[in-house]
Amino acid sequence: MKKLMKTTTLSVVAVAMLHAGGYKVPETSTNGVALCSANVAHNHSADAAYYNPANMIFMEDKNALEADLIYIGLDSVNYKGSGSQTGVDIDSKSESFVVPSLNYVSKKLGNARVGLSIVVPGGLSKRWSDSPAVDRAKEFTLKVVEVNPTVAFKVNKKIAVAVGFRAVYSSGIVKSSSVASRDMTGDSVDMGYNLALAYKPTKALEFGVTYRSNIELHEKGNAKLSIGKAKVYDGGSSVTVPLPATLNIAAAYTFKSATTVEFVYEKTYWSSYGSLDFNYVSPIAPILVPAFDNPIAKDWKDVEAYRLGITQKFSSMTLLGGMVFDNSPIPQKRVSFELPDSNSFSLSMGARYEMSKN
Repeated sequence: MKKLMKTTTLSVVAVAMLHAGGYKVPETSTNGVALCSANVAHNHSADAAYYNPANMIFMEDKNALEADLIYIGLDSVNYKGSGSQTGVDIDSKSESFVVPSLNYVSKKLGNARVGLSIVVPGGLSKRWSDSPAVDRAKEFTLKVVEVNPTVAFKVNKKIAVAVGFRAVYSSGIVKSSSVASRDMTGDSVDMGYNLALAYKPTKALEFGVTYRSNIELHEKGNAKLSIGKAKVYDGGSSVTVPLPATLNIAAAYTFKSATTVEFVYEKTYWSSYGSLDFNYVSPIAPILVPAFDNPIAKDWKDVEAYRLGITQKFSSMTLLGGMVFDNSPIPQKRVSFELPDSNSFSLSMGARYEMSKN
């Protein structure tokens, strides 16, 4: 156990999540939260297994393990109607979650190293109690857990590459409550892959590139449909939503003062989310199609995020700070109650203290 847990970090982080960038969750570790996920090029901690597994090659030759417990608090969202909904003033329910994550990096295995990450890369929960929100989104919940084993290979003293596969478990709940009501649950296991590159031309300068593939989450389960108090369907159903592909290109420079500055350009390919289309095992009556079976247009667009992280190392203390500008992928005409999204600018900060070398 001593050999395994050479590097261990346990943290409880309070995060006030802003709605931006769809339903992705980039911050999956202590460093990820404190640096606004600007830890792709310069990362020598266990969470390199997720953020850039190619960096595992350049880490100290010992096992590294990090277990995190992240608290996420979502404030309620206020909606004030206009036009035909003038006078409507309602609030969504607040949400609280505790999200665990685990990252592990092995010792060197010749010219290779292996890693394992268990993280929550995306998710969504929005609940309303009042009309008109409950007509479409009384509850909209998506839970996602990813198991991501990776292996990294040393190309030469300056370059390393990595590859991994993504096993994603997801579950969803969709509830609406109006004249036409829907109560649907489902879950799914789906697969994808990730690629990574680390290039360190000098001791101070570092580059990183990562790509995570798109994964279609095929939620299959049961749906109950009602008109008024009359149940019109109770049976198998399915719906597909994407966990979109992402590309990160990063550069970091470490000054003689032990200050590291990293910039990350991130592109998320949300254009894979064209529509939300519910399907049913048994056909439903044609008169019910407009209410329950017409695809809901999403037309999301690919977006870019810009991340900046600063790390200052002292003898035992490390200070971290970050900022990010994140664009919303949702066209203004497609903003809806299940995900009231907007562009955002966020700041973060954090600290680590090394109690001993272990």
